[in-house]
Amino acid sequence: MTETKIENTGPLKDIKVIELGVLLAGPFCGQLLGDYGAEVIKVEQPGVGDPMREWGQTKVAGRSLWWPIVARNKKSITLNLRTPEGQEILKSLIGEADVVLENFRPGTMEKWGLGYDVLSKINPRLIMARVSGYGQTGPYAKRAGYASVGEAMGGLRYVMGYPDRVPSRAGISLGDTLAATYACLGIMAALHSRDSTGRGQVVDSAIYEAVFAMMESLVTEYQVGGYIRERTGAILPKVAPSNIYPTTDGMVIIGANQDTVFTRLCKAMERVELATDPKYATHNARGENQEELDNLIAEWTKTLTAEEVLQICGEHGVPSGNLYRAPEMLSDPHFAAREAIVEVPFPEVGHLKMQNVFPKFSETPGSVRWAGPELGEHNEEIYKERLGFSDGKFNTLLKAGDI
Repeated sequence: MTETKIENTGPLKDIKVIELGVLLAGPFCGQLLGDYGAEVIKVEQPGVGDPMREWGQTKVAGRSLWWPIVARNKKSITLNLRTPEGQEILKSLIGEADVVLENFRPGTMEKWGLGYDVLSKINPRLIMARVSGYGQTGPYAKRAGYASVGEAMGGLRYVMGYPDRVPSRAGISLGDTLAATYACLGIMAALHSRDSTGRGQVVDSAIYEAVFAMMESLVTEYQVGGYIRERTGAILPKVAPSNIYPTTDGMVIIGANQDTVFTRLCKAMERVELATDPKYATHNARGENQEELDNLIAEWTKTLTAEEVLQICGEHGVPSGNLYRAPEMLSDPHFAAREAIVEVPFPEVGHLKMQNVFPKFSETPGSVRWAGPELGEHNEEIYKERLGFSDGKFNTLLKAGDI
């Protein structure tokens, strides 16, 4: 593990972001931008804050252990966007911002007089990233949209799990993080476009479309061949061998569906004859005999420990691996060598271990400079030093609940 580097060397260190909204989709996009060096000012409701401050399975001294990650590298200010005073303060911040990021239900920003038509007049270079369940247009736009619904509508939930059971789900909020990642990608593209046009634009990222974008040839296969993908458990139909296999002390995953790799697996298993057997010699043949082939491989793996299987596969150039949980990640030498996990100061426990910035940049590396801030921790810095509020004005707004 490595100690967090405080210096901001990220490629977006000259970019200023105003993050609005709550929970995961918008804030995860803000996390990515902050990881890459952007100054992210997170706006939270006075006295309430983002519900992410309370989320997560494990807490320390009553504090969420999810918040320090999703809000890392951010500055927290409190501001009531529902009052005219709060709305005017936001407009003051927009004047010097590059990006405003929101994930409210479509129409909310317009209701507050903070739509892009208004904000872009203040700052024509402003990029407004909008993350929502169904997007900003269309008949479903104003519906409430959570990640679970977006994953279902985008096609992911139906194909997850086993065919004899109801659809399953991943153990993480994939819909939210996919929509956030696409929003971040869109922001990067919009920043590049602004370099030549001088104008900002709206980046519209819908959860269901972010999921749908990852669904490979699902629609095309149906359109051309009438094929509907179904749940298939731990395998992909006709792609073999690629599965989870038992060992004497657990299980491993092996992927050897390419012809040359399968030949190497046969050598590793000391079953070289399988590589030329008509039932297994080609990709299509292995697909037709997938279950039988998986059983043959399982007969081999279950006589060995997981470590023995991985060692033999490694020696023969066959992709294989353990199914990692947090303990394995924390003890793995490759994670350590790649600095995939960093330690970040956190008062209650001294340091928190969390995932590092990804991807890596050779010249302008991103960094985790601090964990999620206290509610309103940066009020004085932003309001007094940045916007020039006097003590009197600051205290008046504070007492009125505007900040």
